[in-house]
Amino acid sequence: MAEFLLELRSEEIPARMQAKAAADLKRLATDKLTRASLDHSEAHAYVTPRRLALVVDGLPEKQPDTTQETRGPKVGAPDKAVQGFLRSNGLASEAEAEIRETEKGRFYYAVKHIEGRATATVLGEIVAEVARELPWPKSMRWATSRFRYVRPLHDVLAVFDGATIPGYLDLDGDSLVFGNQTRGHPFLAPDPVEVHDFADYRDKLENRYVVLDQDARKQRIHEHAAAKAEAAGLRLKDDPALLEENAGMVEWPVVLMGTIPERFMALPPEVLTTSMRSHQKYFATETPDGDLGDRFIVVANIETPDNGAAVVAGNERVLRARLSDAEFFWDTDRQTPLADRLSALDGMVFHARLGSMRDKVERIQALAVSIGDRIAGADRDKARSAAYLAKADLTTGMVDEFPELQGIMGWYYARHDGESREVADAIAAHYSPLGPSEPCPHRPVSTAVALADKIDTLVGFFAIGETPTGSKDPFALRRAALGVIRLIVENDLRLPLATVIGEALRLQGTDAQQALHDRAGGQAPADVLAGELLGFLADRLKVVLRDRGVRHDLIAAVFAVERPEGGPEDDLTRLLARVEALRAFLQSDDGANLLAAYRRATNIVRIESRKNKTAYSGEVDPTRLTEDAETALFDALTHAEATATDAVRREHFTDAMAAMAALRQPVDRFFDTVTVNAEDPEQRRNRLNLLARIGHTLARVADFAQIEG
Repeated sequence: MAEFLLELRSEEIPARMQAKAAADLKRLATDKLTRASLDHSEAHAYVTPRRLALVVDGLPEKQPDTTQETRGPKVGAPDKAVQGFLRSNGLASEAEAEIRETEKGRFYYAVKHIEGRATATVLGEIVAEVARELPWPKSMRWATSRFRYVRPLHDVLAVFDGATIPGYLDLDGDSLVFGNQTRGHPFLAPDPVEVHDFADYRDKLENRYVVLDQDARKQRIHEHAAAKAEAAGLRLKDDPALLEENAGMVEWPVVLMGTIPERFMALPPEVLTTSMRSHQKYFATETPDGDLGDRFIVVANIETPDNGAAVVAGNERVLRARLSDAEFFWDTDRQTPLADRLSALDGMVFHARLGSMRDKVERIQALAVSIGDRIAGADRDKARSAAYLAKADLTTGMVDEFPELQGIMGWYYARHDGESREVADAIAAHYSPLGPSEPCPHRPVSTAVALADKIDTLVGFFAIGETPTGSKDPFALRRAALGVIRLIVENDLRLPLATVIGEALRLQGTDAQQALHDRAGGQAPADVLAGELLGFLADRLKVVLRDRGVRHDLIAAVFAVERPEGGPEDDLTRLLARVEALRAFLQSDDGANLLAAYRRATNIVRIESRKNKTAYSGEVDPTRLTEDAETALFDALTHAEATATDAVRREHFTDAMAAMAALRQPVDRFFDTVTVNAEDPEQRRNRLNLLARIGHTLARVADFAQIEG
């Protein structure tokens, strides 16, 4: 068994593309090896800014020999058919064909013994195919070539069992002949060097200032950065994403530390960290108390004779310039109160059909007050003020320079203007949560404003028909829906979403109202929108609860049941309580057996309905119940329906499930002793209606037809 080593060396690959590129290289190559019948024991892909590498172990020296058989015409068939078969399979005469006896008679067979090709030859073809098929998010052409790659490709190293693979990569007018040479760091060790296998390749790169393994580069950066910070009496601020990005920007990590001038430490810490992280890719440090430290960590890609002194000085100079701009914005922005900035939002378009950002502010202001009235502890005036000022920082120089700070800068400017901490907190948190790992607001005013902002966005875009399609979601509506769900569920809110959606719709402008009316098709626009949005939220809720081990079909089963007062279920807290009760019920023997009995009943009713072209409504005539088992089932269904309806109205969902559990015994007895398809047509109809009533009764707690398994 032998080893295959491949390296595609190019100009610098963007850090954000590297991990996927390595995975794609491994996937494409191993898939092609498998299709070529070249089994292997293991494969590993590596990536640095300037190279993609793959090593495959356990490959055979050649493909296995194969036999190809083709059946031809029957013996005795017209000569023209026989000769055509022989020619198409490269046979000179009938004597070269085999004649075999089959169940359908004797047939000619062409049998070819195909000798496996040398693995090195096959690998040469695979390398060329893989290089062309790598699915880069963005690729380019260079010079006169039509070949596309993420960056100009310099060399292809392809070695099998210690020898260079014969072949080349056609660049449509030029070509890269496969070789056995690589190059190290472009400045510290640029000369070519021959390699014979992966261990030799890895070690020679290490000796030439290239750390091949991405995880090893990350570990080196983290360890050296933490040591630098600790030596200064600080600690490294944890930032896994920035660590990943830095490891993708350097082949030979050299960790250095710079100093932030004292005058800039008066800026909000978020301004400092954003400036360092977003623009310069610096790591921040913290004091033992958790405050922002006055040092930053920069990762260079080169060792210098002065131990990085010039590199640090240059980065400090760049950072001073950026922080000077931030300092100017900070001082200038605070001269204009947030309340005086609202007029500038008139010229800021939220969406062409949904109005300006000022229009959105007025909508979420009214909606935040309405939602706040349903949240215990939410002060109406503070909710109104927070919503009114929530978007004002979009007009500031700081947010224009650092869009990531919207909301956060609103907090600082609101506090500077004398607004209460509660109002400022709501301004800062109204975009949250932006993702599944971000903390969710819990203060009443913050929760009300955050909900108002997201619900207004969802209602507006759904009204004009701009909904997500497939993987495309340009207005981040899925994220907004997940935010609404988390805000409600994590705060245990009792929010009637259908009502809130109707209120948000009434606040929308003429374009949105008309667009929804036009596609409502004569139905009530508010009902159409509520149905669409609740269905959308139900799909998102399944995603959220899947991580908690809750089955999606149980959510669908509960969502399909109307509220006691009518209309679809729109209280997520109540819905989750029903889902939990249903899950516990189905995990019991009574629940599992009742589900099986329900399916048996519905199958019988469905088959008979199709056969007789009759719908069985569940309306039972008690006078036609002649057997004890059917009378007992009818009485049990009547009692269970009344009990479950009352329990659901009181939101005692465990009691409702207990009422359903009591049906198990009478249902089992009915199937054991009663003949459904009685000879008397009216009695048969009555018994089928009784079976149909089982489903109608269970529907008081959930639509059992939606439950899988």
